[in-house]
Amino acid sequence: MNYDYDLLVIGAGSGGLSASKRAAHYGAKVAIAEQDLVGGTCVIRGCVPKKLLVYASHFHDLYQDAVGYGWDAVISHCDWSKLITAKDREIERLNHLHMHWLKEAGVALFSERAVLCDAHTAQIGEHLVTAEKILLAVGGEAVRPDIVGMEHTLTSREMFDLPHLPKRLAVLGAGYIAVEFACIMQGLGSQVTLIVRGDHILRGFDEDLRAMLRDNMIARGINIRFISQLEAIVPKTDGFHLTLDNMEMNVESVIVDQVLCAIGRVPLLAGLGLEKAGVKIVNNAIKVDDYSRTSQPHIFAVGDCTDRVNLTPVAVAEGRAFADTEFGHSPTRISHELIATAVFSQPELATVGLTEAQAHTRYPGDILCYRSRFRPLYHTLTGRPDKVLIKLLVQRSTDRILGAHMCGEHAAEIIQALAISIKMGATKKDFDATMALHPTLAEEFVTMRTPVSG
Repeated sequence: MNYDYDLLVIGAGSGGLSASKRAAHYGAKVAIAEQDLVGGTCVIRGCVPKKLLVYASHFHDLYQDAVGYGWDAVISHCDWSKLITAKDREIERLNHLHMHWLKEAGVALFSERAVLCDAHTAQIGEHLVTAEKILLAVGGEAVRPDIVGMEHTLTSREMFDLPHLPKRLAVLGAGYIAVEFACIMQGLGSQVTLIVRGDHILRGFDEDLRAMLRDNMIARGINIRFISQLEAIVPKTDGFHLTLDNMEMNVESVIVDQVLCAIGRVPLLAGLGLEKAGVKIVNNAIKVDDYSRTSQPHIFAVGDCTDRVNLTPVAVAEGRAFADTEFGHSPTRISHELIATAVFSQPELATVGLTEAQAHTRYPGDILCYRSRFRPLYHTLTGRPDKVLIKLLVQRSTDRILGAHMCGEHAAEIIQALAISIKMGATKKDFDATMALHPTLAEEFVTMRTPVSG
């Protein structure tokens, strides 16, 4: 059968873009469909605009820190509208840049929604498009629980387009999106209340790092309500009234100007036509094998819609591996082990490999834990009490480093570099034999000699 395209990609986010361009490089005739701006969640309403706001939120501290270094005190505030205008300008630039790269690669772009009609056909606007292979890279969307007044909440998508900086903001959730926005908005001048159902933040991260970040957030003035269940949101003239139940039968009210719902994300699959194409869904995600193949042998899926590891670099790698396998005749599988990740909070938190709890569970009695908590040189003049925490988890029998963790400024940059050596199988002896670069935060990773446990 003759198809319109060798490959149709649905979704022009990180995974879809990487796959389409690489497939075209191999000589495939490729089309990509995207109803929104080109770039996906990361570029348009996620990692990139969020990091720009993270940078903006740091200036509050920098102005204050400068006094300790001899600069005159500055009283300043953030012009939210100016910040958002600058952010929008950069996102528009990136959108056009990605469109340009698609054109250069010879990929046809349909700027409309695509819905599967059968296993080889998609309705894209008024067009019926057929393809020999189809790649689903539709990403995810924010979840809103079924709670009275939840229609009044914002998601991370709307946070980037608020007309005004809210004076009072409630954030629902305890994951990295909730924590990051709580820190961003507090740094920009909002009074932030973080509402957490459980007794801690950032489930799945190392316990020491979670505790240190929690304490830092509280010290910075973020009001964290643990063990609190949101019962209702009621709009009134003085703001939104949130009714909270703290699980001890004590009901209280919090009044805010805006509410951000950041309790999680799920694959964006509704209305995609997967049932007509015979694509199997398991636990609300598209089921795929190690080569990103779905239950239909010629339909594939990458990125957040598969709910494997929902990170932009992972989606990019999965997209490229798919193209290498199917069009480059080089079967490629992606390892989802030892993936570095970061939370752009204040201070930053970054990690690669096993947490201490995971290491002890996987290798009982065979773990050495090295930990250092110290005040960075930078804050000896600012007067701030901020500390840095770093950890290494080492397998005693092999000396191999199983995990590296850091909470402190520049943690993401430092852990990214460490991830290379750990991925290559570095040992504690390798770290010990590496000369320190002094004075830096990172040097502590190669100067720790005495384990604190193991």
